[in-house]
Amino acid sequence: MRIGSGIDFHQLVEGRDLWIGGIKIPHHKGALGHSDADVLLHAICDALLGALSLGDIGVHFPDTSGEFKNIDSKILLSRTMALIKAEGYAIINIDSTLCLQAPKIKPYVAEMQQVIAEICGITIKDISIKATTTEQMGFVGREEGLVAYATVLLEKIK
Repeated sequence: MRIGSGIDFHQLVEGRDLWIGGIKIPHHKGALGHSDADVLLHAICDALLGALSLGDIGVHFPDTSGEFKNIDSKILLSRTMALIKAEGYAIINIDSTLCLQAPKIKPYVAEMQQVIAEICGITIKDISIKATTTEQMGFVGREEGLVAYATVLLEKIK
């Protein structure tokens, strides 16, 4: 068994779509980044890569590469899963926390779980997505950015 943790941050800006957990969430601001800036999927990718000491998302999908400009982060998660499978591992569970002042994500959690489950080959019961605000403190509280944390547990399957 191997455990990994990941964290990701993105600024929130006007004029961008807000992608979290592989779904587009209606909001007046979106995350700024080289890809679609899906903070949750990026944190999960980093947790997966970290569990097997494979570097981080920037090593595999650098923001200096045109190949990844505006890429859908579901593709990044899928490619990360291919690396995990190539090492002979499978996910037991994912536990994650989003830190954002707005919007409320509870109405979207089930859909996020479904998207992640399909990509990772696990069930929605194996994916925890929690959310918290920072009680209007700091850059998250001022709605200047958002943060995601993810922890994964992997097991050797071959």
